[in-house]
Amino acid sequence: MKSRITIDARWLVGGIGTYTRHLLQGLHARGNGFEVHAITRAQHTGDVEPWCARMTVVNASIYTLREQWTVPRAAKGCDLLHVPHYNAPLLEGAPLVVTIHDIIHITDPDCHWSFKSWAYARPMLRAAARKAHHIITVSEYSKAQIVERLGVAPSKVSAISNGLNGEFLPMRRGEALNAVSVALDIDRPYLLYVGNLKRHKNVSTLLEAFTMLREWHDVPQRLLLLGDDPHGKRRLEEQAAKLGIADRVSIVPFVAQELLPKVYAAADALVMPSRVEGFGLPVLEAMACGTPVVCSRAASLPEVGGEAVLYFDPSSPEELADAIEQVLDSGELRESLRAKGLARAAQFTWKESAEKHVAVYQSVLG
Repeated sequence: MKSRITIDARWLVGGIGTYTRHLLQGLHARGNGFEVHAITRAQHTGDVEPWCARMTVVNASIYTLREQWTVPRAAKGCDLLHVPHYNAPLLEGAPLVVTIHDIIHITDPDCHWSFKSWAYARPMLRAAARKAHHIITVSEYSKAQIVERLGVAPSKVSAISNGLNGEFLPMRRGEALNAVSVALDIDRPYLLYVGNLKRHKNVSTLLEAFTMLREWHDVPQRLLLLGDDPHGKRRLEEQAAKLGIADRVSIVPFVAQELLPKVYAAADALVMPSRVEGFGLPVLEAMACGTPVVCSRAASLPEVGGEAVLYFDPSSPEELADAIEQVLDSGELRESLRAKGLARAAQFTWKESAEKHVAVYQSVLG
């Protein structure tokens, strides 16, 4: 008789959503000995249904008291419950696997003293770490942070890298730029940032570096920031205005999934300035599209980029501006980063990720 694995798939947006979708798809494609049961919200049933044997709709929102009893009720009778975020149901009786992508709410100074961190995130992270039979995370950096800050044994935590799906591929840059120009009304070359606009993403340093770059050479590129965060957007728009670069900065909250690979492929470079990052999926996606990457030498990012990106100190806008200038000025460097990036990206697959998740499930189930 097959073991029933229940996966909480209510959160299908952002990085956690990408992870959850591909986990479901990977388990389905593997044809494993499990029966996969998904818990999801009504608006996501069309996305989830093809990848699971059973599906239960639970419309309780994430980070609410209601989910503490509705999720265990929906999972009743399962052999193992996997929650792909730290907001785990603490009343669940079945073996519990929790994915903690990062502990930024504890480690990042901007989050550390916030009310949300003290009142909810910190106690919930610690409770989920204690309750879980096993913890999955997405990098060795995050594993070390979890072991140190949440006080769990290293043997209780598995680092399983994210992967890539087949839509992120190299393509003709001119064709990609035409598609981006039509969709986003951007008619000149651009530098790209992809991610949310919270302070730990360090986009303010990128704006300072871009200002320096324009002062040095008046480069023709625009700066395209792709991220959905109304508060962060206002803050960065105000900074861009003070720096005198507002007319050269575009902030786009969202693009359709089918356009995203073209946005990467058309960029002169992806810039990832984060101070803290659990994994850094945009680095992987950009490399897979053949786009040079300029990347912060911080947190998990060197695990993802390896020797295939150009690094800089995230506290130094001067060093970031110099790194971008090197990429823009040297066709040889761009081609080298492109070739290394394609080879590096090929090492990360959702198939391998799914295999490693199955190994964790089998271990927990004994």
